[in-house]
Amino acid sequence: MGKILLMQILKTIAEVRQWVQECRRAGEAIHFVPTMGYFHEGHLSLMRRAKADGGRVIVSLFVNPLQFGPQEDFERYPRDFERDRAMAESVGVDAMFVPEASEMYPPDFQTQVRVQRLSQPLCGRSRPGHFEGVATVVLKLFHIVTPDRAYFGEKDYQQLRIIQQLVRDLNLTVEIVPCPIVREPDGLAMSSRNVYLTPEERAAATVLYRSLQWAQEQVAQGMRDAHVLREQVQAQIAASPYARIDYVEIVDAETLEPLEVIDRPARIAVAAYFGKARLIDNMALNPPSG
Repeated sequence: MGKILLMQILKTIAEVRQWVQECRRAGEAIHFVPTMGYFHEGHLSLMRRAKADGGRVIVSLFVNPLQFGPQEDFERYPRDFERDRAMAESVGVDAMFVPEASEMYPPDFQTQVRVQRLSQPLCGRSRPGHFEGVATVVLKLFHIVTPDRAYFGEKDYQQLRIIQQLVRDLNLTVEIVPCPIVREPDGLAMSSRNVYLTPEERAAATVLYRSLQWAQEQVAQGMRDAHVLREQVQAQIAASPYARIDYVEIVDAETLEPLEVIDRPARIAVAAYFGKARLIDNMALNPPSG
């Protein structure tokens, strides 16, 4: 009878490197899902995809202090290690890397990574330094884990594009696998920050999905004026008394630069506060060809 292998908990870089070495010796591919924990179905979908692709699956769980600004929610960001551990184990994850901040950023840590242009628009404007923190920790994790593939959700589309650019610019060998946004039955994008919402805010937050879906329908029906579409989506979200808009933007799907005419693959991206929770969402806008 086959031996049942429990998921391994790795706390140090040295332990991860030893685990990786054993996988490589056995000729197994390594598939990596970086997370900040407090798992939901979106995270689990990435882990399941990594498993289905046939490799050994390692997940990192690290609330990265470098990507939180001074007024942001680092201290109150939801954490529940035992719950996360059970959820990851339930979908067949092989190992979880759970470092302390001092393991990732020892005293006198000085280096940061910046993906220049892609970091500037959208969330980069309202969260200065955030994407430097993301790029730095992801590059470190890639060097520690040396995965063949890494899995990122499209919910943070800007983050996904930044990681793709980082990999290309720095000649990393990891393949980035984008995975679709996972939504609640009423369309709200799954997010660890949804736990901050009151029942009223939670109900109101579905306006993000509805307005994005409406925008997608308008483009499918021939709307090309990005400015008009953006204004209309903004008005729909602003009509909710609970919403405080950070931005609504229509951008080129590759460069993230704002578009005036939707004449190529584009993305509509939104960020809005509902109470204490800052929620983001996005959707593809693909004008019919011809």
